[in-house]
Amino acid sequence: MVATTATQFAKRFGQYKEEAQREPVAITSHGRVSGYFVSAHEYAELERLRAFERQIYRLENLPPAIADAIEAARMDPVHDHLNELLDDN
Repeated sequence: MVATTATQFAKRFGQYKEEAQREPVAITSHGRVSGYFVSAHEYAELERLRAFERQIYRLENLPPAIADAIEAARMDPVHDHLNELLDDN
C-alpha cells in the first residue's frame, strides 16, 4: 500500500487519485495514518459489505416488527417436532 503525508497528498492529488485506482493510499499526519484515499469502486464495495453487518439490539430496544418476525418464524417442516417442543412451553 502506498503511503504519503497529507502535504504531499494535497500537492500531488492527481497522482494519488490515479494510484487509488490500483490500491488504497494511506494519508499520514505527524507520522500516523489519519485516513485512506480509495477508488469509488473500493468505497462502493465497503458500503455493500456494511449493508450485510448484523444489527444487534438489547431485548428492551427490539423493534416490534423484528420481534413479531421472530415470534412468527418457523423451521422447515422436517423439524416440526422441535416447534412442538417450543409450543408446549
